[in-house]
Amino acid sequence: MRARQRQHVNPLGFGFETFRGQRPRLQPGRRTEVEVGCADAQFLFERAAVDPKANYVGIEIRDFLVAEVNRMAAELALPVQSIFCNANNHLSELFAVASVDHVYVNFPDPWFKHRHRKRRMVDTTLVRHIHRILQPGGTLFFQSDVWSVALAALDVFERHDDLFENLAGEWSFWKEGNPYGARSWREQNCEQQELPVWRLLFERL
Repeated sequence: MRARQRQHVNPLGFGFETFRGQRPRLQPGRRTEVEVGCADAQFLFERAAVDPKANYVGIEIRDFLVAEVNRMAAELALPVQSIFCNANNHLSELFAVASVDHVYVNFPDPWFKHRHRKRRMVDTTLVRHIHRILQPGGTLFFQSDVWSVALAALDVFERHDDLFENLAGEWSFWKEGNPYGARSWREQNCEQQELPVWRLLFERL
């Protein structure tokens, strides 16, 4: 699709404390699917190409990628939109309570250095945001090719077993592959290079 750009942005920066993006425009009566950290939104574009009768919203902290995704969506006439914001701060402000069917977190930035791990996306705050916007029975799908990131995400979600049920069983990774018929660029790259991917699938209680 497009050239890959992986510039990291510090999500704890002061500039992300206030929401400065455009709020999502949702068609009523349609299913809503949200990807947190959508980058170039390849995953959402593939979802929309298969089923264009839903709202597909990508949350992204890099404004230049937001602009590119929205330009591409208009060019392809697909119901995909990207919203500029820090999901850990503002996700639950963008959607009504229990209004989202699926949330995806595909290959979040790993922040390998120990002093940077506080910047990782999946934390208690994000889990509570996701729980608030998902409808009961809605799903959260997570993927990473970094073992430590996947294990940390599993730990965070399992510590909220009053909010989510692990559909693979307690403290287990999802082993049935990607059930959504769409791939982010990172997942596609992992498949081509035969790299392992760790997945989680949780249902909102």
